[in-house]
Amino acid sequence: MWFETNLLLLAAALLVEAAFGYPKGLTRRPGHPVMWIGALVERIERRWNRPTLPDPRRRLNGVWCVAATLIVSAGAAALLQGAATLFLPWLAAGLCLAVLASSLFAQRSLHDHVAAVGEGLSFGGLPEGRKQVSHLVGRDPETLDEAGVARAAIESLAENFSDGVTAPAIWCALFGLPGAAAYKAINTADSMIGHRNERYGQFGRFAARLDDLANLPASRLSAGWIVLAAATMPGAAPASALRAVRRDARRHHSPNAGWPEAAMAGALGLRLGGPRQYAESFVDDPWMGDGRAAATADDIGRALRLYRRACAIQIAAACALFLAIAL
Repeated sequence: MWFETNLLLLAAALLVEAAFGYPKGLTRRPGHPVMWIGALVERIERRWNRPTLPDPRRRLNGVWCVAATLIVSAGAAALLQGAATLFLPWLAAGLCLAVLASSLFAQRSLHDHVAAVGEGLSFGGLPEGRKQVSHLVGRDPETLDEAGVARAAIESLAENFSDGVTAPAIWCALFGLPGAAAYKAINTADSMIGHRNERYGQFGRFAARLDDLANLPASRLSAGWIVLAAATMPGAAPASALRAVRRDARRHHSPNAGWPEAAMAGALGLRLGGPRQYAESFVDDPWMGDGRAAATADDIGRALRLYRRACAIQIAAACALFLAIAL
């Protein structure tokens, strides 16, 4: 029964988010749940990650930071879910929870941010493309040519499909609204403190490793969705996508990012990944896929079409699994 309910919540939340996204007015006030989680992580980090502390203490404090963030995020979601179930009629409760859960997915916002990079390159040239891609990736945009900007946007689309859409979907299906909120707490903590630098190298170590573990199933599943989407899209190559995943996914420095990136590269006949410069470091990653590296704004459009189909397949799978269990 609980799994059926979670699947129904997941399907409804994905549909709501795909249709409406998160209203910009709410982003300004009262804000977005990820902003609230981020504010909590920042406040804890300032108090518990003092540079005068010994490394073992900073590592332990980092564990407590993630634990506190998880408890607050999942606890608040559990209270909201319980209150809606107890005090609202079942239909109103379902709609309310679907709207709340939709804020934990990034289907529409990811699509719009990546589309802005393609539009920037097409209508504003390289300077505008660099400006738009800087909102998506941590690498230095000034080091990117037009192909580099396009590849960065497509890589971000593939990776964030996994950790911004598929991963919260998995945890929502398993544990409902609290599960999706707990995942967003882990992912947000990793994005803020899971960096290998002097400030966060010790404090954020647990956050980074826990995020890798939480994203492990989603990275594989998202690659599968992309391969299936390629099979439905004219001009895409599902066999090449599957071959790239098998050959290249495990070569990526991340245990997860290589899976959707390789699938996207193979499906579109591109090469993604490769050496790149970030603000604080140079990453000498291998290439994903064996196509052309000279990506263009048109390739961003193709990647977005593939992404929309992969999102639709995931929603259809959630609906089909719910019906199979319920009936």
